[in-house]
Amino acid sequence: MSRQAGPVVATAQGAVRGLRRDGAAVFLNIPYAAPPTGASRFAAPRPHAPWDGVRDATTPGPTAPQAERRLGDVDMTPYFGPGWIAGEDFLTVNVWTPEAGGARLPVMVFVHGGGFVAGSTRSELYDGAAFARDGVVLVTLNYRLGVQGFLDLPGAPANRGLLDVIAALRWVRENIAAFGGDPDRVTLFGQSAGATIVGGVLASPEAASAGRRLFRRAIVQSGSGLGAFTPEQAARVTRAAARALGVEPHAGAFAAVPDERLVEVTGELSGIDLRTETHADPLIGLSPFSIVLDRQPAEAVAAGAGADVDLLAGTNTEEGNLYLAPFGKLSTSTAADVDATAASSHPRPARLVEAYRRARPHASAGELRSAIMGDALFGAGTRRLADAHARTSGATYRYSFAWRSNALGGELGATHAVELPFVFDITGLPSLRGPAAILGPDEPPTDLAARMHAAWVSFAATGDPGWGRYDTERRTTMRIDDEWTTVDDPHGEELRAWS
Repeated sequence: MSRQAGPVVATAQGAVRGLRRDGAAVFLNIPYAAPPTGASRFAAPRPHAPWDGVRDATTPGPTAPQAERRLGDVDMTPYFGPGWIAGEDFLTVNVWTPEAGGARLPVMVFVHGGGFVAGSTRSELYDGAAFARDGVVLVTLNYRLGVQGFLDLPGAPANRGLLDVIAALRWVRENIAAFGGDPDRVTLFGQSAGATIVGGVLASPEAASAGRRLFRRAIVQSGSGLGAFTPEQAARVTRAAARALGVEPHAGAFAAVPDERLVEVTGELSGIDLRTETHADPLIGLSPFSIVLDRQPAEAVAAGAGADVDLLAGTNTEEGNLYLAPFGKLSTSTAADVDATAASSHPRPARLVEAYRRARPHASAGELRSAIMGDALFGAGTRRLADAHARTSGATYRYSFAWRSNALGGELGATHAVELPFVFDITGLPSLRGPAAILGPDEPPTDLAARMHAAWVSFAATGDPGWGRYDTERRTTMRIDDEWTTVDDPHGEELRAWS
């Protein structure tokens, strides 16, 4: 891999020096907001102070406070990254841009996943070299996680992690032209928690700046338009965190608690029952944090939010396998486990299970459980978001990723997050390969990554990924596998059961 001293770019806050690497100019660890320290950990993001001289942007920076995160027997290190790398100035972006430059290139801004409690720009998966190679300016960003980013605290603005993403988008609008990008052709995309945040930003009036929207297009990869906590649900988490810390449930009291303890307490918040008389837990107990809204992003979009944005949204066909197979639960699940999963996610669990058994008559208990989990977390909310957006003026497209990894003896399948290496065209990364790695031991199809990556680039550049639009009559969806096939309303019978 070639690496040379890189170019200098002037931003509104000061000059940064990047590096040249494999045909791209790369800039790492550029601040987009002030360090969130002390009481400001629970405040809205503030502008970063200017700096004198040229700031080094050639090495990765610190990450948001977070605990180490594992998922049983599957190695998710390339996804979660190195964990917490301590340092105050972690609200930063990384930028990849074609070395040859070019005026007004399409821009893609990526929001990582990690259950709202983990992840960073340092994850190996989020290398933007392929995007730069194909004429796109790629931006990845860190945002506040866990208690600091998403605990709903009296005396503090809600959804501080989401506000960080909006602040990063404002930085992009102000600065990306200096890196060759077009500030009027920005695509915001994210995966998992990052995709749910994208949906929240899509629905947010704060995503417009002085009457100009901060992004033109959005991609929601395995997120949910129904993934937000209600204020009532969020308050339960806040009370539990305050009890565990022995402080009052107020931003002023939490500001006195060090980051180490705030990270530690996150692990003590699992198992809170967030079901209410009117709402299920949209994360079915997998995380105590999400965005917090009075109405779901899909409902806001149905009311007209984000009508001027083109949307590409989709899920993987076996999302739930990631939460079962690495723990040995896919092959050992019972009918009682299926019923319990349905009860945790739906007000009429018996009717839900009946719909899935009818649609999948030969499925094992583990397969049924995985399907229900996947749709509770991602599938139902993605369909609802796509339906809502399809009734607006913006173009809507939908995909279903079906390529199966044979990791863990073939049990991992087309699971959650397995599409990411294909989107980033980085399937050759050694850490992704092996019997316990996310892509498994076998060679993936040679052209699948190139084709999927090209579809994402095409959508960012033109608003068209290369297949027909989605509408609420046919619900046209591209099924992505070794072969690409257009299907109408995949798994519609099961997904209608969530209405």
